[in-house]
Amino acid sequence: MNRQKINAFFARLPKNLVILLMVLIWVLPTFGLLITSLRPLQAIQSSGWWTALNKTAGSQEYLRNCASCHGTEGNLIVSADLTNPILIKQFNRSVLLLASLKSEYNGQLHMETQKIPNAQAAADIVVHLNAISGVQKQPQFTLSNYIDALVGYRGTRTYTEDCAAGTASTDLHCNLSDLLNSRGMGRAFVNSLLVTIPATFLPILLAALAGYAFAWLDFKGRMLLFAILVGLQVVPLQMTMVPISRVYAQMGLNGTFLGVWLFHTGFGMPYAIYLMRNFLGTLPRDLFESAYLDGASHWTAFYRLAIPLALPAIASLGIFQFLWVWNDLLVALVFLGSTTPVVTYQIANMVSSLGAGWHLLTAAAFLSMLLPMLVFFSLQRYFVRGMLAGAVKG
Repeated sequence: MNRQKINAFFARLPKNLVILLMVLIWVLPTFGLLITSLRPLQAIQSSGWWTALNKTAGSQEYLRNCASCHGTEGNLIVSADLTNPILIKQFNRSVLLLASLKSEYNGQLHMETQKIPNAQAAADIVVHLNAISGVQKQPQFTLSNYIDALVGYRGTRTYTEDCAAGTASTDLHCNLSDLLNSRGMGRAFVNSLLVTIPATFLPILLAALAGYAFAWLDFKGRMLLFAILVGLQVVPLQMTMVPISRVYAQMGLNGTFLGVWLFHTGFGMPYAIYLMRNFLGTLPRDLFESAYLDGASHWTAFYRLAIPLALPAIASLGIFQFLWVWNDLLVALVFLGSTTPVVTYQIANMVSSLGAGWHLLTAAAFLSMLLPMLVFFSLQRYFVRGMLAGAVKG
């Protein structure tokens, strides 16, 4: 028995290792993104996310270049006490620190025979000196990046710091109304919800009705029409954007949520009907025949029998449609534009044309991931059942 268990373990080992590798490939970058989104700007600029548990950012560079003379705590030399905030304020930039390291003191070079650190190492040392002297002590983790991303704030300091000092931008009010600022992820989050919820509900509703009709109603040309719908899945939506945009312009639908809802509904219908028809077709025929014999109409059989039994397929379809619409950029950009930004569009706007605000990308990206992850994990118990049951037979 033990030998059989050992053989079974080694037989499963390659598969388990492959699964573990795939999990690490997906989870590790996501974990790094989360840690980076919670770190202050100076810490992000000076070190990688894997150093987040270090005592202070830049401590390794300090120990390598300065600790031999100034001590590990920085107060070994009384006349050059690095824990003195008055002294450290004179070297609050890497350029000033490098100039000091290259100068002479009492006729000797500051670093003597040691190699002068490069600009990045000097910046790390400045961060460490600011921390141990209390000039600019940064927390290891902070929610400032999320707050700045939600309100779309880009300043020399964080939104909370500038609001407390009264130096925030004039277009902000330093209250909850800033969450709907047009530059922030808060407004874009609301816009994405207004786009995604109707564009997910409409295809599911119409596909359920059409799927029931194709599965249980006998009408002429049913299989031909279903074959055409299946074939429409290969039509790329990009080739229809120009003609539909021209139609929308004539109807006044450009720049409206209704136009985006109709577009996503139209292109989501072929796959949705295919999935719902295949799932409903696997339900027991005797169940529906008994309902018809008892006097139930097709409408009664649809909402009393088909819909409750089709919850796995509806959940699977809801996950696919929600993720597709939520992560869409092209359709929202073409039919809504920059005047009504969604999360995918607003993430790119976190960085200015000069590169400012790039540290907010991690927080903005994680904010955009939260709702899709919540939807998936809340419906995932139906996901596999819906996908497998819908593919059993056609």
